[in-house]
Amino acid sequence: MAAVTLIIPVIDEEETIGPVLRAVPRDTVGEIIVVDGGSRDATVELARAAGARVLIERRSGYGAACQAGFAAVGADCAIAVFMDGDGSNDPAEIPRLVEPILAGKADFVIGSRTRGERERGSMSPHQLLAGHIAGLAVDLLYRFRYTDMCPLRAIRREALEKLGMRETTYGWNLEMQMRAARTGLRIVELPVRQRNRAGGTSKVAGSLSGTLKASIRLAMTLGRIATERA
Repeated sequence: MAAVTLIIPVIDEEETIGPVLRAVPRDTVGEIIVVDGGSRDATVELARAAGARVLIERRSGYGAACQAGFAAVGADCAIAVFMDGDGSNDPAEIPRLVEPILAGKADFVIGSRTRGERERGSMSPHQLLAGHIAGLAVDLLYRFRYTDMCPLRAIRREALEKLGMRETTYGWNLEMQMRAARTGLRIVELPVRQRNRAGGTSKVAGSLSGTLKASIRLAMTLGRIATERA
């Protein structure tokens, strides 16, 4: 089986990171890389105790952490999987996401929370709206309709290397989706379960300022990718 590496960006997830890591199916995932963006709690220690390789990323931003994690994958890594460490994504979904890639049927597989089962309150109306608007924009630009910007996703290593990712903020997920559609990757969107956070506070939906900052970054990412030369 091709080597699969799981990358999890975190900040202050001591309540959730241990259970999340212990739930990862290790018969599918060979290595787990947790990228800490400046936790002030015991996230780092708990992640290491649960068997993850932990990197400390000094640059701020969700995308910066994802970039750092991907840059650190081993030479044998063939598939990179990304997910959040707050317990909202279910690690049990990972085998379903990597299967189309392993079967040679896809380059990029993204989970769709809107098409899957969602716990009540697990996604805010503005999250659902943002995913809908982004999906419409990508469809208009590149003729591929996403229904979500779910952080749970799997991609062939070589495909991600060729995308030329630059975003260091919460626009990382949208940039990946736009570039994947524009470059003609074989994309599969699968329904996935969405749970409420298992603990802690969301860095985006947990505050008005976080929501506004993320919305601005998404809009800027959309405009930048849409207007740049392919």
